[in-house]
Amino acid sequence: MQNEFDKFLNQLDTTRRFFDVSENIYRQLSSVKRFLEVNIPIKMDNGEVRVFKGYRSQYNDARGPFKGGIRFHQNVSEGEVKALSAWMAFKCAVVDIPLGGGKGGVMVNPKELSLGELERLSRGYIRAIASFIGDRIDVPAPDVNTDGRIMSWMLDEYETIVGHHESGVITGKPLSLGGSKARSYSTAQGGFYVIDSAAKKLGIKKGATVTIQGFGNAGRNIAFIMEKAGYKIISVSDSKGAIINKKGLNIADVAKYKDEKGVLSGYPKAKDIAPSEQFAEKVDIFIPAALENSITENDAKTLKTKLVAELANGPVTIEADAIFAKNKVAVLPDILTNAGGVVVSYFEQVQNAYGYYWEEKEALEKLENIMRNSFAEVWKIGTEKKTTLRNAAYIIALSRISEAMIARGKG
Repeated sequence: MQNEFDKFLNQLDTTRRFFDVSENIYRQLSSVKRFLEVNIPIKMDNGEVRVFKGYRSQYNDARGPFKGGIRFHQNVSEGEVKALSAWMAFKCAVVDIPLGGGKGGVMVNPKELSLGELERLSRGYIRAIASFIGDRIDVPAPDVNTDGRIMSWMLDEYETIVGHHESGVITGKPLSLGGSKARSYSTAQGGFYVIDSAAKKLGIKKGATVTIQGFGNAGRNIAFIMEKAGYKIISVSDSKGAIINKKGLNIADVAKYKDEKGVLSGYPKAKDIAPSEQFAEKVDIFIPAALENSITENDAKTLKTKLVAELANGPVTIEADAIFAKNKVAVLPDILTNAGGVVVSYFEQVQNAYGYYWEEKEALEKLENIMRNSFAEVWKIGTEKKTTLRNAAYIIALSRISEAMIARGKG
């Protein structure tokens, strides 16, 4: 599998062809500003001590504090975390919120840990990086296999270390600890606003067919949201398998089955297929909502669709992206499509700073305004430059990051 940070550097190099960035800035953006590698000793329930490796990548903070999630996954790597921190900086820039890019991760399969072990690991990770985070330095958030409960433990540990309340140091918290309404489904909701805007531009009507790769938080939520808006979800998948019903799936029923059985396979009102078979079915909109590099060159050659919407981070390989561009398949890039999560995290920071909290309706109105306007800007640049939506999004983001760096005298 290609190094994820190399994938980012490839895109950065491509973007230079459309935007004249100085060599000084290019060199700075070709590496992360700070990278932490930590070892976290945790006493397990059986009395043994296991040492877990963790990372925190702080890519660029010219536009504001570093910002980015923490993932717990056995395949976390240095290259992945660095790439995700860079993508986060560009993501914040493309939707024009005043934050930089960071990311963290711990190499662990959390399903193998007890609740007590998971809490000790969460607190241990924060102890290891506490000197390098803060509400005006670096603000972590949930990511793969982490959630509001884990963020609560991390917040409590950090505040214990610094000796004061600082609720804005971490976002994605429960409402009882200063979380924002709409945060739990904001990635999918923001993605919907972008997908729906693109569908209108491409002449894709309501009732259009949709396939979703991945049925975790983002995949499940986008399925509910798209279905409610009148789109027809015909196939969904998880890590174990996929199901398809060309007449359309009842997402509430599918979600209930998944919660009861733990898998999608065997769902009685659909046909079981291999996850790879999702690419063989002609569909109007294909939404990858799983992990990186989940759409390969061969998948792109097979897939017959009008629109690919990257709700996951980096789901399309460089080779697959080239195939989509050649076949004139519109690809909504991850740095735009899944930015809803960090936008509402930004809202959470603002609310924490003021000690004043918005109703859900207000948060959603602000989110919709940012996401639809950001899509309109990306579409406009793509049309003017006669290039892909991915290149257009990176042009906008690179110009904003460059402008901030120049203003700071770092150009």
